[in-house]
Amino acid sequence: MTKIVLITGATSGLGAAIARKFAENGNQLILTGRREDRLDSITRELIKTYHVEILPLVFDVRKLKEVQDALEILPENWRNIDVLINNAGLAVGLNPIHEGVIDDWERMIDTNVKGLLYMSRVFVPLMVARKKGHIINIGSIAGKEVYPNGNVYCGSKFAVDAISKAMRIDLLPHNIKVTQVAPGALYTEFSLVRFKGDEARAEAVYNGFRPLIASDVADVVYYVTTLPEHVNINDLVIMPTAQASSMHFNRQ
Repeated sequence: MTKIVLITGATSGLGAAIARKFAENGNQLILTGRREDRLDSITRELIKTYHVEILPLVFDVRKLKEVQDALEILPENWRNIDVLINNAGLAVGLNPIHEGVIDDWERMIDTNVKGLLYMSRVFVPLMVARKKGHIINIGSIAGKEVYPNGNVYCGSKFAVDAISKAMRIDLLPHNIKVTQVAPGALYTEFSLVRFKGDEARAEAVYNGFRPLIASDVADVVYYVTTLPEHVNINDLVIMPTAQASSMHFNRQ
């Protein structure tokens, strides 16, 4: 059955992989992102490859007014959103707390926490009205375990963990599923963003072991949406075989 799936942060990395997986399976997609050129590119690619309907929306999840405006311009035939995937997120910097860069903190909190909240506050009422829907929040192993110099990023992902649990309680009377998918070491632009373009430091994170790639996690995200109506996966941690915790790796 075709679903309408809204994916934030769909212009690259995990968001783009999730979009491809849902398009491959014939779903209608609402794709959001800040970079219009990339959003246009992936929209054209998926339409050409999979012949699906796609509605691209350029806005920044960190800005409440832009999120609200996106709902206002959403055509009536796109409002029956079946799945909301709060994927937009990032890590910036890896400093001890007393040397933290305030701008890095603001970016992480605004995107990882407030962006998720804004999207949910604006779009979830559409699901509540229908008594139907599935919210998938992309968390992280960093929301389960704190590691050195992870401070604010870990805090933001612990917030995603707590908000996901609270959502599940609040939305229980409305028959809405809530799932958190929390990846471990995942090879995307993530580390490059964290290290502000320093490719050598970004690549060193993955030395000596095989990390997850975006399609690995996208497969899992898609899977949790295929279960029967009475079945929900609340929380799912996915890591490479070579990783046992946020700090333990089998590097060869």
